[in-house]
This record gives sequence, structure tokens and C-alpha cells, in this order.
Amino acid sequence: MNARGFIYALLLLACGVVAGIVLTGQIRHSDYEVGAQTVTAAAPQTAAITTPAPVSAGLPDFTRVAERTVPAVANISSTQVVRRQNSPYANDPFYRFFYGDQDEIFGRRGVESSLGSGVIISGDGYILTNNHVVTGERQRVSLRDIDISVALSDKRELPAQVVGVDAETDLALLKINARNLPTIAWGDSSRLKVAEWVLAIGNPYQLSQTVTLGIVSATGRNNIGLARYEDFIQTDAAINPGNSGGALVSARGELVGINTAIFSESGGYQGIGFAVPSNLARRIASDLQQYHEVRRGSIGYLGLRQMTTEMAQELGVSDTRGVFVDRMMRNSPTYDAGMRPGDVIVSFNGTAVTDGSQLSRLVDDARIGSTVTIGVIREGRRVDVKVPVVSSQSADARSRRE
Repeated sequence: MNARGFIYALLLLACGVVAGIVLTGQIRHSDYEVGAQTVTAAAPQTAAITTPAPVSAGLPDFTRVAERTVPAVANISSTQVVRRQNSPYANDPFYRFFYGDQDEIFGRRGVESSLGSGVIISGDGYILTNNHVVTGERQRVSLRDIDISVALSDKRELPAQVVGVDAETDLALLKINARNLPTIAWGDSSRLKVAEWVLAIGNPYQLSQTVTLGIVSATGRNNIGLARYEDFIQTDAAINPGNSGGALVSARGELVGINTAIFSESGGYQGIGFAVPSNLARRIASDLQQYHEVRRGSIGYLGLRQMTTEMAQELGVSDTRGVFVDRMMRNSPTYDAGMRPGDVIVSFNGTAVTDGSQLSRLVDDARIGSTVTIGVIREGRRVDVKVPVVSSQSADARSRRE
């Protein structure tokens, strides 16, 4: 091999060594980058698995609903002068004639107060609240002896007049002298669905403009013992003392109920609250505004008993649906129409009757002056009775007169 060939061979060898070093470095560098990319890609996956999502991620935002509706809920304070009686003769006019109005004999006068909430339903000052917020716990009270103060969201405090009260539904309508007040639009409570979001707005424990959140637990609750006419919305939104008379608001920002009461064995909130549906509250408010009383239908007094399996077998009825007529008055429209004790009422104007509370609501809601068809089972046969609907006031007057 000559010198030129030797030099050429050395150059080839050197080029091969250099190429090998470069190629090895690139491969190692690529392995590092791939490893880094693998670690980087795996890190977010690990974090997503171990880190919980924010609590508020799945909840809707009710801030705008609250901004629109909170100003339309007012604080209601009621005071009334009462006499705490010490003597069984306190109401006897004979003893009062001789002994006068002596505190040590007949008792001392005191002041009872109650606090609650109210919903402004018109810009000119009509406010809907609970009857027990206005009258307290007393069954009979003179509305003239009650002083009511309304605190608005703009910090104004105004006196209120009682337009009318309805103990049957535990609702009351007030009026203040004000204009251009904020209101909440009426919603259709019949559209409410179980598990739908609702907000309860009021002033529990004198804390103004308090909002609690929950869902609709049930609709059409009755036989609870809160009022004679019961068709409540049940919710787990906190309805604490002072929230009574406040607004139950849907996620659309509409008034769907008037907060009324809570179920509690300890006096505290236990996740079961009740509200009067807006469709009923709206009708009651309209009657109180127009007539200062609620005009209800009546078919006369009926003593009713819930059907049992034993009663159904004895009466020859196929099941326990319907209510048993136990007693009735001879001067009632139902007796005049042909209904008799021992009948089992199974329908009212085509609506199946399941219990006495439902029948009472159907009668109350019937149009005064109309004629309703009541389906009864008598001696195993179906009989339809046509009964005229009169006003509850005239039915009461007739029963007292006769």
C-alpha cells in the first residue's frame, strides 16, 4: 500500500468514528426527549385522577336570580296588645261591672310580637305573608289591635294595614303606602318537578335578605296538620324561624311558593320545609284584595272517614279508594241532592277521590253557583249525585240558622 492509499484509509476510518459518535449522541438525546415527553404527558393524567374537581363545578349560578328577587322580600314585624288572664271571670260582664278593669283580678295587659317575612307582589305596595306572622299563635285576635311594620330592602320602615287573612291556608295580605316597589314574577307551581332547584328567601333570626338553596322534595303534601287546606311544596331549602312568609323562588327567578313552616322535632332545621304553592297563593291574594276574604265553594257539612280493607269488604266495594260518608246534616245541599250516610264518595266532577283532604280542596275550589257531579258507591252500585255549590259563608249561616 502506498502512502496515498494509507492516508485515504485513515480518513475513512476517522469519518466512520466521527459519524458513530454523532449518531450515538442523537439517539441518546432522542431517548431523553421521549422519556421527558412521557413523564410530561403522564403527569396531568395522574393529577386528574387524584385531584378532585372543584365543588362548584356542577352547580348552577344563582347570583343573578338572587339579585333580582332578594329586594322583593321584606321583613314583617307584628305586635299586639293582649290580656293575660288571671281569673276565670275575666270575661264576665257582671264581675267587671262591680270590680272594674282591675289588673290584680282580671290580669295584666301585655304585648306579644312576631317576626317573619313577606313577598311584595305588586309595585303599589301589596305584600303576601303568612297568617301566623300577622296574628301570632293565637287562633282568635282582633286585627284592629295589631300593629304591623314592614322593613324594605332599601332600609325604609313603613306601617302596614291588614287587607285580609285566611287561616285555612295560613296566608295574609298586607298593604303599605309605597310606589314602584321591586316585585317577583309569579311562576306556575304546577310545573314544578321533584329535584328541581329552588331558593328560599327571607330573614331568619332577623337577618335581612338571607338566601338558602335546596331542591323540591315533593309536591302536593297534605294531612300534615299545618292548615285545613293543605297542598304544600316540600323542600330541603332551609326555612328557619323568620323565613315564614318569604319567597320560594325557582331557578328561572319566578315566585313558586310562600314559605310557611318546617317539620322539626327539636325546634331546629331538619331539611323538611313546606311552602304554599304559588297558584294557590295567587288565588288567595286575589280574593283577599277584592273581597277582604276568601270565597270558597261548599256542599254542606260531611263527616268523612278514610276507607279501610275491612270497610271495603263490608260495603261490597272492590278497593279502598274513596271516602266513607259517616255523618251529614239534613239541611245541607248534599242531603237535598240525594246523598246519604253510608255512601262512599269515589269521584268529584270526574276526578278520582283518594282522601278527605283532597275532596275538601276540590269542593273549596269549585265555582260558587255551579253544579258538580259526585260519584258514590251505594250498596255495591255506582250512583251519580248532582250537587249545587254554594258559598262557604252562606252554608255556615244556613247551618247555624237551621
